[in-house]
Parts: sequence; structure tokens; C-alpha cells
Amino acid sequence: MDHALLKNLNETLNEEKWTRATLSNYSTSQFKELDDILKAARAEKIIDELKKNCDEHLSHTRNSIIALYLSGMIALSRQIIDDAAIVNLVSIFLDNHKWGIVKYLCERILDHGESKFALRTLVDCYKNDNEEEKTFEVLERLVKVDFEEAEITKSLAEHYEKQGNKEKAIDFYKKSMHRYINKSNFSNVKEIWEKLLVINVEDIDFFLHIQKKIAKTISEDKAVILLNELYVKYKNLDTDIAINILKIALEYDGKDMQCRREIIDCYRKKYASHSQLEEYIRISNLSQNYRDVHQAIAGFEKHIAFDKGNYVYHRTWGVGRIAKIKGDDIQIDFSKKRGHSMSLKMAVGALATLSKDHIWVLKATKKKEELRLMIKDKEENIIWALKTVIKSFGNACDMKRIKAELSPALLSSGEWATWNSKARDILKSNPDFGLSADNSDVFTVRDRPIEVAEKIYNEFTAQKNFYDKVSSIRDYVNNKKAGADSEYFLEMLSYFTSILRSKQNPEQMAASYLLINEIASNKNYSHFKSELKISFEEVFSNIKNVTTLFKNLKDLRLKTEFLSNIKQYINEWPDIYTKLFPYSQLPIITEKLEEGGYKDKLSAMCIDCFENLRENREAAVWLYKNSRETDWFKAAKLGTEKLLISLVRVLDITYRDIENNKDTVENRKINKLVHNILFKDGEVKSFLDRANEDAIIRIFTFINDVKDLDPQDKLNLRSKILDKHPNFKFFDEAETKVSRGLIVTHAMFDVKKKQLAHIMEVEVPANSKDIEYALSLGDLRENAEYKAAKEKQDQLNSQVAKLKGEIERAQIFDPKSIGTITKAGFGTKVTMRNETAGKQEEFTILGPWESDPNNNIISYLSPIGSAILNKTEGEKFDFVMDNGEKVSYLVEKIQAAI
Repeated sequence: MDHALLKNLNETLNEEKWTRATLSNYSTSQFKELDDILKAARAEKIIDELKKNCDEHLSHTRNSIIALYLSGMIALSRQIIDDAAIVNLVSIFLDNHKWGIVKYLCERILDHGESKFALRTLVDCYKNDNEEEKTFEVLERLVKVDFEEAEITKSLAEHYEKQGNKEKAIDFYKKSMHRYINKSNFSNVKEIWEKLLVINVEDIDFFLHIQKKIAKTISEDKAVILLNELYVKYKNLDTDIAINILKIALEYDGKDMQCRREIIDCYRKKYASHSQLEEYIRISNLSQNYRDVHQAIAGFEKHIAFDKGNYVYHRTWGVGRIAKIKGDDIQIDFSKKRGHSMSLKMAVGALATLSKDHIWVLKATKKKEELRLMIKDKEENIIWALKTVIKSFGNACDMKRIKAELSPALLSSGEWATWNSKARDILKSNPDFGLSADNSDVFTVRDRPIEVAEKIYNEFTAQKNFYDKVSSIRDYVNNKKAGADSEYFLEMLSYFTSILRSKQNPEQMAASYLLINEIASNKNYSHFKSELKISFEEVFSNIKNVTTLFKNLKDLRLKTEFLSNIKQYINEWPDIYTKLFPYSQLPIITEKLEEGGYKDKLSAMCIDCFENLRENREAAVWLYKNSRETDWFKAAKLGTEKLLISLVRVLDITYRDIENNKDTVENRKINKLVHNILFKDGEVKSFLDRANEDAIIRIFTFINDVKDLDPQDKLNLRSKILDKHPNFKFFDEAETKVSRGLIVTHAMFDVKKKQLAHIMEVEVPANSKDIEYALSLGDLRENAEYKAAKEKQDQLNSQVAKLKGEIERAQIFDPKSIGTITKAGFGTKVTMRNETAGKQEEFTILGPWESDPNNNIISYLSPIGSAILNKTEGEKFDFVMDNGEKVSYLVEKIQAAI
């Protein structure tokens, strides 16, 4: 031990060991001196050696006060899970009733974040000193970090209730109820439920939320008991809420006759003025035990909506208003069919009932411009429109449905884009809107504003995908209005801690560990570090295939943290990094390997990526674009020509995979990047400018063989080669081009591209509007406008498919490629003697796009064009006409046509 500080520490430890100093010699000032040692060790960067020495000393002197304190404090500063040293130290002084030192040690522990052990011990200290106010302050801190503690939480609620602090009392009663539910302690749950019914009965959302948890965690029977108590409170307060409570109770127990009788009483109270109330109760068999209660309720609510003045909808006649009801006969005024009569039974089956505020009713009863002004621009207008449409469809609506109602009927496509953006912001932030519990894409309107915590929690529970849940809990942590001690947050967190405990899914287990670590890095959530009961080494040991797991980690932040933890805790991290790089080119991989001096591994990684392009295409492109100038990349000695050929191969591979619909989005992204590097950034041109003829031939051959590459790129490349090397000889393409598909002139290629663009950008959108308009007219079976629009859509789709196919196959003809003309081919004019008819004929050979037989321009794909191809001057051949007549030709002259 050469360092003076460590040497002095070692001597002090040995003195303590041999003199066995008594506890009475210790005071807080001595611990402050030890803090100075820690500060000096950090400054001199010997903190690791200091901890090692202390731990070694503790191995044979387990109650060394100095070693326990120093080792424990270092562990706390590093947030190491094992806190045995500091716990042992506090226990020694606690057993000897050294309350002042115990208090000091607990406060030192809490300097590094909340600790259940330190807080509980501090409570004992304050109780010993009869400091009630401080005791309750610490108890509040304790229940925020000890999520299972129910008794203390309940005692805090009772304490604040006695003090008259109703808000705090309610908050702690709610927390304690959640915790008792988790413990399945129904008697305590019932006691607190009844207490809250007295002091917070108006918070119906809480009661309805908590009953679900009781039904799921304890039993549905217990939930019904509490719902009946809730119903008694609301029976005379709010009939609609009372009915909803009874419906929930009947969902749990459909045979509960008392509930059934109560719901009939509520309906009688709610619809007391309805002219057909008793008749509809009779028709729906609501009071008859043999009828399924849910069907009876649905039948009654369907019937009760039929009353004079109410609105209905028929799929052919549209919106109508009930003019009168007499017995079993209903008379309805539709806009184009006034005074229409039908039986009640037929009406119930054929008509949908609408509220007077339904969007369809508003469309039918208001002028279009008036309604447009009601929904446009201002935030309050957008909020009104959202509430109106969502409530119109059972208070559950996604943006597709909202758009279908508003655009193009009331908002143009351009107006919708702006409106939609504002609407989504409102739906996310406004407390009047919530999410469906079953589908995170479906929005609801709240009867009462929702708290931020509950809104995010509802979004979390509606998410089905693990990584969407990760995103939701992050939103919660980053939202300043959401509290770390909320039971909603604890329920979200428990989803990830349960995955961590189960060890069933290595990918989600690793992601959960990393996420909790990330959450705990936020100072307001630092105490959640204690939820990590295992180390990263244990998590990593549970992973069977690191590469597969890394590929499946869908979250970039978690991926980065995964790599950071591997470097920190796994000895073989350099090999793991090089193995993972092809699957995600995060800069941390190359940066850390470079910092660690692993340049040989980086060079080997480069070579592997370029030698296995099919598997490592994205990694190879990333390395070329981002690391080409590094020493380790140059050390791989790949050479410029090989690198460019590799990129051309990637271009070809991605084109083929796109054609086969394999990872299309990813391959398009790589393809575009490589194309830009080669052609837009001028890498190929730069290389060809300084390359010899053999290298030019090799590069051009590889590029020319990429069949899906834009013909214009090949044409431009050919021109650049000829500009630099005017006498450069290409292979005879007059023959080879014909065999590869559709040869076209540059002019016609541009014409076809413009034609396709016009269809896609003008005709298709216009047709979509026609279809939307036709849909808004109603019944599709007798809708001529809809049928005509769909036929036009089929026609356009056929045109687009044909044009796209031809453009993809097109090879632009380069007049410079003809050179000395020796054979008939594309772009040539051929003069022939028709020996059968004794006359001269002249043909210009182009492609099917340019073909114009009336002007003797023929396609090389036509029968006569194919027969002429590759013929030479002086050559004779026979051709059989369509009518079977055989004609003999003599080729007299071949010349360039363009």
C-alpha cells in the first residue's frame, strides 16, 4: 500500500481492531472526519482501492465502525443494491441507544436517496424524542417509497382527518385502500370505502375505478357489496350514475333480483314524463325474471328512445323526426318522405335513434356554412366538434370516424390536416377527454375532467404492446403534473416489476430492468431504485441469445442503456459490441471500442460487414458513410474500388428484396441512402475520374447489371465515361438491350412519368373525394354515384399498375451507344426491298411507346420489328404476314434514326 492516505487508513483500522474502541468514544464529529477521508479519496481517484481495503478488513472484523461507514457510504454513492455495511453500522448504534448518531447516519443515507430502512429508523428516533410533527413528516416520506405499507398510510389518513386536513386525509385513505386491496384485506377495504363515502362521495370516478380492482384482485362478490353501498348514496343524488352503478353490479351478478328491481325504479324516475314508459317496460320484459337482464336493459333503452320529437336514422331515407306515436304506430318525418308510418316493432329493428346533438342530426338540420363555422379554427370550436362526434357514436370514437364525419363534408383536405393536428393535441392534453380501456386509438368524453395521472394510466392500460406501455410510463415521469407517489404510477410500475420477478421473458425482463433504472435516474423517482432486486449481471445471465434480444429491443434509449450496462458489468463487452453492431449502428459501440483501444476488433468488424453484405448491408453502409476516415477503417485495407462495388451490390440486393416485398420500408431506406452516396454525392464519378480502363469496366459492369436502377443513372454514367474517355468501347448493347425488356427514348420516358404523376396527384385524389361524397349519400346498394366512382377507381388502379410496371422495366436508349452501325436495332432506320411486291419500304425501329405504323415507325417488339432486328446490309429474309402471305425482303441500307 504505497499511497499515504490508504496507508494511514490501514493503520487506523488496525488500531481500531486492536484497541477495540468502545461505542461511547464515537460522536458525529468523528463520522464527519471520515467524510473528509472519502472526499480526499475521490479527489485523488483512489476510492476503489479504499473500498477494497475496507471490505477486506470487514471480512475478518465485521463490526469495524470505520470500515462499515466508509464501505457503506461508497456503496450508497454508487447506488449499489447491497447496503449490508451501512445497515449493520446503524444497527450497532441503535442496539446501544446512541440516538444522535443513529439520526446522523440515517440522514447521511437519505442524502443519497430515499431509503425505507433509514426512514423507519428515523421514525423510531423521533418517537423516542417525542417529536410528533417530525415523526409524521418522515412517515409521509416512508409511505411514498414503501408501496406495500398500508397500516401507516391509514394512520396518516386518520391523523390528518383529526387535524381537519380533509384533502390530505382523502389522499392517504385512497392510498391505503389500494394497498389493502393488494393484500386482499377486504375488511379494511370496506372500512375505508365507507369512510370515503362519507367524506368524498362526489368522487365517483375513484369509486368506479377501485371497484374494478377489487373485483379483479379480491372477488366480484365483494365488489357487488361495495357497489350496493355506493348505489344507496347515489340513488337520490344522480339517477344516471345510480343506473350505471346498478348496470356494473348486474355485470357481476345478472341474477341479483334486488338490483333488477332498483334499476326499474331508476328508469321510472328518469323517464317519468315519457308517454310510453310503462309500455316499454312491459315490452322489454324488464321486470320478468326469465328474461336475461342485459338483453332486457338493452331492449328497454332501445324502445325508450322512441318518443315524439326524438330523431331517428334510416339507412336509405337518412335523418327523420318522430312526429307522433299512437299505440303501435309511429309517424316519422324524413326530409324526402314526410309522414311515413311504421309499426313500433319495425321501427326498433330498422331505425337507429339519435340524440338532438348527434352530428347527423346537426348536418340534417343546420346549413353547411353555419356548421362549418361552428367547428373551425378556434380551440373551443374544435373541442365542441370533438365532443359532438365522439358522443354521437356511443362515446367511443377514433380519428378515422371523426374524419369521415367532418371531411370532406365540412372541411376540405387541406383544412382537415390543420384541424386534425390541433385536435390530436387537444385529445392528448385536455382533461375532458379520455381513452377507451380496451383500445388506445379510441377516445371518450368524460362526464368529469380527468386528472393527468389517471389519463396517462388509462392510456397505459389500453396499450397492448409492451413498448407502447414503456412510452406511456415515460410520459408520466416526464409530466410535471403527475406525482411519483400516485397509485396510478405504482400500478404502472408494478407491471414492469412483475415481469422482472417472473424471469419468463428475457427480452422484456432486460427492458424492464433498464426502464426502472432509467426512471430512478430522475431525482423525483430515485427511490424506485430499490425495486431492482437483482443486478444487471443476473439479468444478462438469463439471456440465451444476446443478438436476438438486442434486435428485438424496439426502443432506442433502452438499446443504448443495454450497451452501457454491458460495458459496465460484463467483461467480454468488446466482443459483444462487435457482434451487436450489425443489428444497430449506435455510435456508442464504435466510440467505446475506440476509447478502449480495440482498433483491431473494429478493423475486423469492418471486414466482416463488407464480406457479408446480405446480412450486414446496413452496417456496411453506415461504416462507409461515418467511419471511412478513421485509422481502424483504413487499417481494414478494403480499397476504394472494393468499397464502391460493395455499395453497388447493396443497391442490387435491396432492389431485389423490395421487389419480393421483404422488409420493404427498411430496404427502401438503405437503397435511397446508397443511391445518394453513389450518384448524388458523386462517389462513382469521383472514382471514375481517376480510374484506369479496367477499373472503369468493372465498376460500370456491376452498375449496369443492377436491373432496377433508374435508366437515367446508367445513361448519365455512360455519358460521363465518354466525356472523359471519348474512345471508350462498351459491349455491343444493340443486341443485349433488346433482350432485357422495354427500350424507350428519353422523351417518351419523360412523357410516361408525367402521365403517371398526373394520375397519382390529380385523378386519384379527385376520385377519392368522389367516393367519400358518394358514401355520405347513404345506402350503397342503390347509390349510382358510388358505383360510378368505384368503377373509375378500378380503371385508375389498372392504369397506374400498367404504367408503373412499364416504367420500372424501361431502359432509356442512349444514341451514343450505337457507334458504327452494322446491324438493325433500336434507333435505326432500315431501307429494304420488298422483292415479292417489287417496291422499296422504309422502317424506323423504336419501342412500343413510340410506335406509329402510319408513319412507318414500328416497335422492336412487333412481329416485323423482331424479324428485322440484327439483320445486316445485303441480308435476305422471309416474313409471314398476318394473312399468311410470305414476303421476301432484302436489306439495302441501315442508318441512325435519332
